[in-house]
Amino acid sequence: MDETKGAMKTTVPGPKAQKILDRVGKNIPRGVAFSVNSIVKEASGALLKDIDGNIFIDFAGGIGVLNVGHCPVEVVEAVQEQAGKLIHTCFQVIPYEGYIALAEKLNQITPGDFAKKTFFINAGAEAVENAIKIARRYKNRPGIISLEAAFHGRTLMTMSLTSKVKPYKYGYGPMAPETYKIPTPYCYRCQYGLKYPNCGMECAKHIERFFVTEAEAEKMAALIIEPLQGEGGFIVPPPEYLRTLKALCEKYDVLFIFDEIQTGFGRTGKLFAAEHSGVVPDMMTMAKSIAAGVPLSAVTGRAEIMDTVGPGEIGTTYGGNPMACAAALKVLEIVERDNLAARAQVIGDVFMGRMHQWQKTIEMIGDVRGLGAMVAMEIVKDRKTKEPAPEEAKQVVAKCAQNGLIGLMAGIYGNVIRFLVPLVITDEQLEQGLDILGDAVEKVLR
Repeated sequence: MDETKGAMKTTVPGPKAQKILDRVGKNIPRGVAFSVNSIVKEASGALLKDIDGNIFIDFAGGIGVLNVGHCPVEVVEAVQEQAGKLIHTCFQVIPYEGYIALAEKLNQITPGDFAKKTFFINAGAEAVENAIKIARRYKNRPGIISLEAAFHGRTLMTMSLTSKVKPYKYGYGPMAPETYKIPTPYCYRCQYGLKYPNCGMECAKHIERFFVTEAEAEKMAALIIEPLQGEGGFIVPPPEYLRTLKALCEKYDVLFIFDEIQTGFGRTGKLFAAEHSGVVPDMMTMAKSIAAGVPLSAVTGRAEIMDTVGPGEIGTTYGGNPMACAAALKVLEIVERDNLAARAQVIGDVFMGRMHQWQKTIEMIGDVRGLGAMVAMEIVKDRKTKEPAPEEAKQVVAKCAQNGLIGLMAGIYGNVIRFLVPLVITDEQLEQGLDILGDAVEKVLR
């Protein structure tokens, strides 16, 4: 693509896209939903071009997968070179160096100055599944705690850890046993009617009540959290919350697992979101932006924990594929060399400035929040009651798409508009996208 900014030539969907979309209902289950009613043809950086020639500015980033942008030349070249040499053997059959080199790199850059080990699978849900499996084996305990409003995936275990009934859990029971929930630090909608910072971290301290009223600590293997909740609505916990939970996990001998699948690799203004609080987890799951869209996920943890499982007890046919490892090594090089974490903070500051400006005059923007370039607006019908306004939020995203901007919905009430802009977006593209967003906000929410 040679284009440097968005430009729309047709309505969405255009005539060529519509012909292809007409085939969707006949061939693809309706459960596979999509946000933008078009057919993408090619993409580069923070821009996508559809089959009708419309150029969209991407504020979704493949749901946080494209921190280094669409089709970065260096990553494409690394994948092409690797594909010409070796596509697959399965690491458990005969190893290759890329897998080992990537594990070494993640062991080096993830939080914690202790010995670590890493292994690779294919997707975020698989990483969570395996982290839980290892934690249970290490502790020889069944219980796993997650947070309300959490999202960890759609498989049986990860769906059980997830805390949004529709569309993720409704009608799919029974859930996996020995999974439990504790309150999330949703400061905008505090369950205790308190206000940060004068709240005493009651939501974190609830875990001690939980151990008395729900299930004993001696049965718990791990607590897994997103250091910034994604699908739950970009809920940003106070740093004290994570520190308090860490101290309580240590007190009760429970492993602390960070799900950094959406927050990792520079997205929040740090290489990993854990760095904002200074909390070092015992294990970490990673995926999404690790390999610029090539399927790959990882579990990294304390060496003594990871070595609990015996040979053959963990693994997968495709995990740590040679091309995925080549892509990931190049991604990490780009993230570090180009200081994309710092760029994320700049992007986030621009976003927050514009959103706070809109919030001053538009009553339906109830809350504005985020870390780095992981930002969101919560849309409400009334600021006093905070009644969610999911339909209006959906209308904003739809109007943006018609004008060449791709955004995403989130939140347990479906009323949060979230943004995961590629960190390589240019200043011009960012401003153009925010202008489109501002116009949609003005027309729908005013």
